[in-house]
Amino acid sequence: MLTSLRDWLIGQGLSGDAAGLLMLVADMGMVLVLAFIADTMTRRVVVRYAQRVASRSLAHWDDHIARHRVLVRLSHVSPAVVVYYMAIPALADYPQVQLVVRQLSLIFMIATVALAVDGSLNAVTEIVRSTGRARGLPVTGVAQVAKLLLFGIAAISVISLVLNRSPLLMLSGLGAVSAVLMLVFRDAILGFVAGIQISVNDMVHRGDWIEMPSHGADGDVIEVGLTTVKVQNFDKTICTIPTYALISESFRNWRGMSESGGRRIKRAISIDMNSVRFCTEEMLARYTRIRYIAEHVEKKRAAVENWNAEQGIDRADYANGRRLTNLGTFRAYIVAYLHHHPMVHDDMTFLIRYLDPTEHGLPIEVFVFSRDQDWVRYETIQADIFDHLLAIVPEFDLRVFQNPSGAAVERALGAVVGSAGKDSGGDV
Repeated sequence: MLTSLRDWLIGQGLSGDAAGLLMLVADMGMVLVLAFIADTMTRRVVVRYAQRVASRSLAHWDDHIARHRVLVRLSHVSPAVVVYYMAIPALADYPQVQLVVRQLSLIFMIATVALAVDGSLNAVTEIVRSTGRARGLPVTGVAQVAKLLLFGIAAISVISLVLNRSPLLMLSGLGAVSAVLMLVFRDAILGFVAGIQISVNDMVHRGDWIEMPSHGADGDVIEVGLTTVKVQNFDKTICTIPTYALISESFRNWRGMSESGGRRIKRAISIDMNSVRFCTEEMLARYTRIRYIAEHVEKKRAAVENWNAEQGIDRADYANGRRLTNLGTFRAYIVAYLHHHPMVHDDMTFLIRYLDPTEHGLPIEVFVFSRDQDWVRYETIQADIFDHLLAIVPEFDLRVFQNPSGAAVERALGAVVGSAGKDSGGDV
């Protein structure tokens, strides 16, 4: 039919070259129309039907594929296929143009398929993460390595088409530039090896709280990639750490705390040692009215009196006899109070101890674990405990050590001046 049209144009007075050019334009126009029809049919019929099925499906994996436009990208292959095959009859008289058009079609198909596979890798990554099976696996790093190989193969294929050389010949030529490739992809290679070690040794998971001061990281891991690890700090800033730094440098992972079921409380109250004394009967009578330690005080007092009686020691003999102290009774109160606290873990380390005395007093350290690991609620529990302990200290005739402030110094000086004025009987 097209040959008859060419003959008719020549019969109308056109030259053979002009008629051939018009026929070439007509042939290419017909090919482009067929390509447009193929693209429209694929996108509006096949892709839309697949998306409609995915939206109605109860499964979630197809939603991830639709979100990353995998089918939309694949649909663009159909017009390229039409152009690739229809160029043979349409450009039979122009072999050089036919070769260029077919090569461009192949390059377009390679690029389109590469983008579709890239979207598929993104979808697979999200699907694996959504199932919860990705914990402990470097899914992002593996996907990035796969993408690197994918686009590397695509680039080699395109270059081999342009140069009209075999892809195997191109790959064999990479040995000559291997040193350059090692330099260019140094971080990727180190990151890939580090990702394998991190996965095998179970060092970091997505969602772990890590602390790495050398890189300014103190927060939750949001992504473990091929070359970098992203950490969202608690001030909502995001810092990146080279993946290989996690195996070459030290860092702290708080996952063990999260999995243990408790969060450590470790703080101390410094007691003024000048306020430590033996308990009098009046003091013991007051302590027995405190609910948490009433039974403890009675048992200890009876045990001390029995021991002193057996040893024949006078109650007034403080040097040789046994006596209860207000500090020891206060420590017993802390133990009893925390054992009765509903948010303190009894099954984990529970320790109330004295630390070494310093110029700032005698520290009593509380080393226990909170049942709630949430940061905000944990801090509230810890604050409530120490609010109570600091307020109850005077009930045991003790004082919390504190360096004198400006107001305290002024009051002391005022008292000295007032006393001196009274002694002198006049103004000072």
